[in-house]
Amino acid sequence: MSASPAPILISGASQRIGLHCAERLLDDGERLIVSYRRERPGLAGLRERGALTLQADFSDEAGILRFIAQVGEHTDRLRAIVHNASDWLSEAPGEEALAFQRLFNVHMLAPYLINLHCAELLERSTPADIVHISDDVTRKGSARHIAYSASKAGLDNLTLSFAARLAPRIKVNGIAPALILFNEGDDEAYREKALAKSALGIEPGPEVIYRSLRYLLDNPYVTGTTLTVNGGRHLK
Repeated sequence: MSASPAPILISGASQRIGLHCAERLLDDGERLIVSYRRERPGLAGLRERGALTLQADFSDEAGILRFIAQVGEHTDRLRAIVHNASDWLSEAPGEEALAFQRLFNVHMLAPYLINLHCAELLERSTPADIVHISDDVTRKGSARHIAYSASKAGLDNLTLSFAARLAPRIKVNGIAPALILFNEGDDEAYREKALAKSALGIEPGPEVIYRSLRYLLDNPYVTGTTLTVNGGRHLK
């Protein structure tokens, strides 16, 4: 592994897994462009280390296109695009269409348009990668979060389609995590129930996603693949 002079673009990297991956990429000597929806404490550290941070709203087409234009103003090439930006909305009665549209925009329309418009930037770098961060929930679907699961499943399909379209110059892969990191407010009963869903039964922390990302960036012979990082949930 060696750092590229072209920057890696990672979306939604102001907290949790995205922030960890951004910090680890900087540890590896990579140049970074980071998108964020709202200001968070972790962004200051990224800026101090040289990352370019761009505020972006992927909830509608106009916001996505503004972000793409911003990226083009700051660089003429990209080493990789990591689509980590995500949203989580409940499908409240009477607001189902609004929730579906927003989740579709963030999980599918934003990666779709960014990939199309930034492919030329990636083609100026060798190697070049796109990585979609999906979700293990797409394996089974979700009775409670139908729109979220469906939009993430659509992202999985974008992995296949773009891998075929952009080969051989650009590799396109995905990562589908299950439980990686609890939230501070999660109580003990919830934690025990969640851990019991996987064969390994642990809270692995965000480093397992970074290692998966690093594998995809460094392996020259993998494209059109989604790595399942779920601790063996499919075995239970």
